Amino acid sequence: MRREPFRYGPAVDGIRSDDVIVVGGGVIGLTTAIVLAESGRRVRVWTRDPAERTTSAVAGALWWPYRIEPEALVGAWSLESLTVYEELAERPGQTGVRVVEGVHGETELDGLGAWAARVPGMRAATTEEYPPGTGLWARLPLIDMPVHLRWLRGRLAAAGGVVEERSVRGLAEAAARAPVVVNCSGLGARELVPDPAVRPVRGQLVVVGNPGVRTWLTSVDHTSAAPTYVFPQSDVVILGGTAEEDAWSLTPDPGVAEAIVRRCAALCPELAGARVLGHRVGLRPARDAVRLEREELPGGGTVVHNYGHGGAGVTVAWGCAREAAALAGAAAA
Repeated sequence: MRREPFRYGPAVDGIRSDDVIVVGGGVIGLTTAIVLAESGRRVRVWTRDPAERTTSAVAGALWWPYRIEPEALVGAWSLESLTVYEELAERPGQTGVRVVEGVHGETELDGLGAWAARVPGMRAATTEEYPPGTGLWARLPLIDMPVHLRWLRGRLAAAGGVVEERSVRGLAEAAARAPVVVNCSGLGARELVPDPAVRPVRGQLVVVGNPGVRTWLTSVDHTSAAPTYVFPQSDVVILGGTAEEDAWSLTPDPGVAEAIVRRCAALCPELAGARVLGHRVGLRPARDAVRLEREELPGGGTVVHNYGHGGAGVTVAWGCAREAAALAGAAAA
C-alpha cells in the first residue's frame, strides 16, 4: 500500500529538506531507497558498483534468517519481508521471486526462534523428502537475484529515485549534499563509518545446468565454513557453498568448487555430471549484530545506519528498509 507522502519546506541552495542520499546499491540500499521514494522523499542512491556487480547479485538467495543477529529483531524484519516476497512471487517473471518447496537438512522447528512458528506450513520432513535424517520441509521464497535487482532498480526509477555510480570517500561527503543520509554500504561501512566490527564472510558458489531439479535443499552446520545447498533457478542450479570468516579473495578456488559439486551431488544425485557454467564469489558483510539506528552528525545532518546483515540481507531487506525509512522520516520532520 502506498503511504501518504511526507510534507517538507522549499529548497535551500539547491538542497531540499526532503532530500535523502542512500549510500549503497545492493539489495539493502535499493529496497530502502524504494520505501523512501514511495513515501514522497527525493532519493538518490550513490553506489560504487552497478547492482549486477554487488555482493547481492551473487547471493543464492533463499529467504531464511541465516547467521544474523540480534535474534529479537531479526524475526520481525524477516517476517515482514516474507510477506512482501510472497506478493512478489505472483509475478515471478518480472520480480525474480518464486515460492519453492524444499528441505533444510539437520534442522528442527524446536531449534529455531519464535519467528518460525509464524511461517506457514513448515513441518518435519519425511524420510522420502530427506533420506539422510532429520530435516524441516518448507515452501519459501527463492529469488533469482540478477532478475530481482533489475526489477528493484525499475521500481525505484518509477518512484522518481535516481541511481548514481560514484565512489564515496566518507559519509560526510554525502551529508554535505542532503540533510539525511542512509548508510547501506555493507562491507564498505568498515571504511566509511569507519566500523572495524564489519568483516567479510566469503561465499563461493558454482552454477551448473539444471538437469531437472525443482526443489531446494540445504545441509548447514552453522559452525562449519562449508555449508551445502542446492538452489534451482529455472535452467540453472546454484550450488554452494562456503562461509569463510575474514577472507577477502574474490577469485574462485578450483579445489573448493570441486568440493562444492561433490557435496551437492551426494545430497542430490541427479546433479552428478551436471555441466558447470560458471563460478561466483561474494563477500557477505557480517557483523555481530545488524546496525540499524539513527546518528546525528557533529557538523549537522543525520545518518541512518542500515548495514551488517551478513548472509541474510535478502531475508530482512524489506523489514529493515521500512524501519530505516521511519528513522529517516523522524530525523527530517
